[in-house]
Amino acid sequence: MYRDRIRLKSLWGKVVTPEEAALLIHDGMTIGMSGFTRAGDAKAVPLALAERAATERLKVTLMTGASLGNDVDRILTEAGVLARRLPFQADPVLRKAINRGEVMFVDQHLSETVELLRSRQMGPVNVAVIEACAITETGGIVPTTSIGNSATFAILAEKVIVELNLTQPLDLEGMHDVYIPTRRPFREPIPVVTAESRAGLPYIPIDPSKIAAIVVTRKQDSSATILPPDGETRDIAGHLIEFLDREVRQGRLGRSLNPLQAGIGTIANAVLHGMIDSPFHELTMYSEVLQDSTFELFDAGKLTFASGSSITLSAGKYAEVLPRIGSYKGRLLLRPQEISNHPEVIRRLGVIGINTALECDIYGNVNSTHVNGTQMMNGIGGSGDFARNAHLAIFVTKSLAKDGRISSVVPMVTHTDHNEHDVDVLVTETGLADLRGLAPRERAETIIRNCVHPGYRELALDYHRRALQRGGHTPHLLEEAFSWHQRYQQTGSMRPA
Repeated sequence: MYRDRIRLKSLWGKVVTPEEAALLIHDGMTIGMSGFTRAGDAKAVPLALAERAATERLKVTLMTGASLGNDVDRILTEAGVLARRLPFQADPVLRKAINRGEVMFVDQHLSETVELLRSRQMGPVNVAVIEACAITETGGIVPTTSIGNSATFAILAEKVIVELNLTQPLDLEGMHDVYIPTRRPFREPIPVVTAESRAGLPYIPIDPSKIAAIVVTRKQDSSATILPPDGETRDIAGHLIEFLDREVRQGRLGRSLNPLQAGIGTIANAVLHGMIDSPFHELTMYSEVLQDSTFELFDAGKLTFASGSSITLSAGKYAEVLPRIGSYKGRLLLRPQEISNHPEVIRRLGVIGINTALECDIYGNVNSTHVNGTQMMNGIGGSGDFARNAHLAIFVTKSLAKDGRISSVVPMVTHTDHNEHDVDVLVTETGLADLRGLAPRERAETIIRNCVHPGYRELALDYHRRALQRGGHTPHLLEEAFSWHQRYQQTGSMRPA
């Protein structure tokens, strides 16, 4: 019975259909919607919006935590609802609309969106649509499998629509830690000093009079596509574990390491999976997305605590973990993404950040977002929040893409998301480059020797040798810096004929 989950009885009369709730949203509005990497997203009201758009003009600015599941971004794009989207997306149909210039996409560090809203540099938020597993006796919203930006959206919005999802277990209640930083310029330190620190409330505190509608839903989160580790990802994990073990032996880390962070995706998940057979123990995580590997490490006895902003799992792991999510209580916290990704906390805890590069160059600059410098993939996400502030900023990638026709290590990246000042370690299946304390010429030698695939290594060495003859602190041949990318566009391969 859904009323058991609405513990403030005065809100029982606010239960409406998705179509009725969607009538609160009008053309030109800014909507803040729950959802972070396919977890905890609104699932019914967006579809009702798309249906309305078939008969009336309805274009909105949509803000979320990160990417959405259940094809919501695709459906809203095809219905022509999206005028502007931020701060992250991962839908192929929306991606194409962005690259055609039909949807204006604002790619942001995930820690910054609500800061801009709170300081009124963006906004206002007209309506927030937030998924919940319960509403407390005081009208507090208990989120589901993610918090993302939901708390600040709900607090700042003029009206709030709650999607009460009956498939989300009530055992999630108590696993959230909703802390909202005080306002600048007299902000107090964020009281998070360990991954386990509790700083806030287990629900989103709002005035219940702002709740304009409650929609009851029964649709599950979309599962993530996470491939099992393969030979190359196992090699990447092996290089990284060997490096971290050396850090321990040299006295720079303890056997429990520092709190770990890993970006979303198959490679990062596989690297963490490799920690199961590592010499490390009593690990902790201070991350944004808790993936399959998080629960595999829990169940293997390797991980003692995990802090994140969402739980994003493959179909099999979702079916295994969600029914027994209560067994992880006391070992798991979900926080707003401005806290999970906050530079102050990341630097305080000395997080070891592991993120995925789309491509990197011989000097250590990393491109996470753009193909050939122009075509947006998904967005920078939280990688910049962690890279700039981590104890160790590690980027991983396979050395080749497109069956070897593309080298992931190139003379110069076509778009820079993380410059060489923020990148400590690069890892491919061929090896690991420790870039700490190296000048650009030394970085190039180390990256080419360790990270470039043998099929492209001589090409990279030749480019660097000739660039050195021209000189400079960071030697380049500007007329050739993008020649590999141009060759791929012209012939379908970066390799010379």
